[in-house]
Amino acid sequence: MRKPLLMFALSLPMLTGGCITKTAFDVVTLPVRATGQVIDWTTTSQEEADRNYGRKMRKQEAAEGREMKRRDREARRAAKQAEREPPRPDRDY
Repeated sequence: MRKPLLMFALSLPMLTGGCITKTAFDVVTLPVRATGQVIDWTTTSQEEADRNYGRKMRKQEAAEGREMKRRDREARRAAKQAEREPPRPDRDY
């Protein structure tokens, strides 16, 4: 009775094909990989910082361009209106 059980226990690692070893390795390295992932989530790489800065600057330049267009449009509108209306005489009452 003990001999077949012993033979089965000794042949188990060969039958599983290293599955137990791989699982044990995964369990041991899991905290290291999890820590690495958390660090990746909490820190910003230089590439990400450059990309975010570029996006911010493009948005800012677009907003400045829209504001400049709006001011130019208002200035043209005010100039046209000034041409149509006769100048008001200055009166002192």
